[in-house]
Amino acid sequence: MKLTNNLYYYPQKGMPDCNTYVIKDKTTVLIDPGSNRQLPSLLEDIKKDGINPQDIDIVTNTHLHPDHFLADEDTKKATGALIFLHPLHQEFLDFSLYKIAAMLGFSGLKVKPDEIFEDNKLSTGDLDLEFIHTPGHSPDSICFYSKQGDFLVCGDVVFYRNTGRVDMPRGNGEELKQSIERLAKLTDIEYLLPGHMDIVTGIDNVKDNFNIVREYVFPYL
Repeated sequence: MKLTNNLYYYPQKGMPDCNTYVIKDKTTVLIDPGSNRQLPSLLEDIKKDGINPQDIDIVTNTHLHPDHFLADEDTKKATGALIFLHPLHQEFLDFSLYKIAAMLGFSGLKVKPDEIFEDNKLSTGDLDLEFIHTPGHSPDSICFYSKQGDFLVCGDVVFYRNTGRVDMPRGNGEELKQSIERLAKLTDIEYLLPGHMDIVTGIDNVKDNFNIVREYVFPYL
């Protein structure tokens, strides 16, 4: 689904579900391909929006929980894209592949990065992406913020009227609150793009969503 000239949104069909985002630019980036079971459907939806999957340059993730990265390797094979990880993803790679995956019933998982982002930002051409470390749901959670594009890909940090869970290893409710408050200071977000459930569009709706999360969800974290 096309949101802007540069931004596309694909809610995944089936379980485990995960929202995928494509930033189409001189360097085209796919964030969180999700499950390899749904990858053929995802690639077909991308084609329907006029994007050639072979034009995808980078596959990356908001964090390395299996529902977000399972299809990384298969996406690389299908598109020729390179897998890029943030340094924090690399730091917690074994923790994610073994401890978290085992807790969620997965085994034998792998993701082998081709590159590690060297800077805390990425220029795709028309857009600059800033990587914001947002621990709480997981220690390696990264949000992708574009001031020019007015969007924030926030993974499982904050959802529509909810937040990511904090009951898994290295989850922390206080850290998650601090991360969300940091994101709420970005006052120009037109598109709040979470890892699951509906997206939030419109600056006022995004502000309202942060306020609702503060009032009704923070007390339980």
